[in-house]
Amino acid sequence: MEWIDTHAHIYDPVFDTDLSQVLANCQRAKVVKIYLPNIDTDTIAPMLALEAKDSTLFSSMIGIHPCHIQQDFVQKLYQVESWLTKHQFVGIGEIGMDLYRDRTYEAQQAEAFDIQLMWARAHQLPVVIHTRKSFSQTLRFLERHQDGTLRGIVHCFSGNLREAQQVIELGFYVGIGGLVTFKNATLAKTVAQIGLQHIVLETDSPYLAPGVHRGQRNEPAYLVDIAAQVATLQGVDLAEVAAATTANARAIFERA
Repeated sequence: MEWIDTHAHIYDPVFDTDLSQVLANCQRAKVVKIYLPNIDTDTIAPMLALEAKDSTLFSSMIGIHPCHIQQDFVQKLYQVESWLTKHQFVGIGEIGMDLYRDRTYEAQQAEAFDIQLMWARAHQLPVVIHTRKSFSQTLRFLERHQDGTLRGIVHCFSGNLREAQQVIELGFYVGIGGLVTFKNATLAKTVAQIGLQHIVLETDSPYLAPGVHRGQRNEPAYLVDIAAQVATLQGVDLAEVAAATTANARAIFERA
């Protein structure tokens, strides 16, 4: 069995002291590919440096996380867009809207999201979407931009079955991470009813460690714990989850 982590911030400084051990853990767990979403202008350099160390294992995306969209977002977008002509990225991400704690820059988030979705269409790249307390707004943007070519992942999905169906109907995959392993997780009921052909796995390392590791720093090797929960919920064996989710991840990114 082989696994693909479709979303991990392994370039984060919290991995600086023991990255070699984290990567050894990946190898033992048979995590063969890790996709790196960008966050802000200052994360591009460490992300690309990590990719340069092992481009077989790591592939980078480019974009600005909505929590880093503020008044100066236009200048940031110019900087980020310039990278699209300097490096071959596999996707646009992570982008989207986050209205969980603060709606101060909602208008700016919306405009930045719109612009970055246009980049994805222009460059024929998949998108990785961050949405928190903003599902209806996010959906409207995806509906407006879906011209038959837009594809990607709704990352860290936490919604209900109807919302999952809306994501799938738009041609997107549902990104399932550590949330599905938490006790009393309502997401479990949703995942039990989604076909494996619509699911990809992710850790969002160093965040959202699976229940068995809750409170600890997350890492890609823990993807297997997430997969085990998905297998239980789906009533299938682990090998079937590995085969389906790996194929789905490749269908998204290897067309890039």
